[in-house]
Amino acid sequence: QLQLVESGGGLVQPGGSLRLSCTASGGTLDSYAVGWFRHAPGKEDEGILCFITHDDDTHYEDSVVGRFTIFRGSTKNTVFLQMNGLKPEDTAAYYCAAIDASTMTPLSRDWGQGTQVTVSS
Repeated sequence: QLQLVESGGGLVQPGGSLRLSCTASGGTLDSYAVGWFRHAPGKEDEGILCFITHDDDTHYEDSVVGRFTIFRGSTKNTVFLQMNGLKPEDTAAYYCAAIDASTMTPLSRDWGQGTQVTVSS
């Protein structure tokens, strides 16, 4: 079965940048639409943050438009999230998932470990 592992998070100052990786095992990502989600304790869950389709169309939630970029790596098993101009409100655990692009929902609720992004001065 497809398993995804997130990496690349860390602590950065406001305005800084991070590049997150979503790496697949048990399959490749080129056959899937892939999205990024995030969750912060104490905050209401939000929907999908951004996603890339099978045809490599990309879509972004308004709060990250112009700051975040989702793209596929040169190999078939990796999707990246480049995050620039980070804000404190971006602080959260970030997760990737194969999604149904028509509903913007994960194909499975078997989340990976996620990667923590903390934006603080």
